[in-house]
Amino acid sequence: MRFFWTFFWSFLLIHMASYVVNAMTGGHYDFASSSILAVIAIVIIFIIAEVIPNDPVANHEHH
Repeated sequence: MRFFWTFFWSFLLIHMASYVVNAMTGGHYDFASSSILAVIAIVIIFIIAEVIPNDPVANHEHH
């Protein structure tokens, strides 16, 4: 389920950002290029999530 929500929100937010940036720069919104960018971003997010360790950090207090 986490993959679905990550895909959903990433896809939506990348398209929104692409639309806003293109509107501000006077460009045209392209659904296909925004979708490609969203898929690339989602893959990078999944890779980063798998690479980051999930282990608890030891307490390194100095006395």
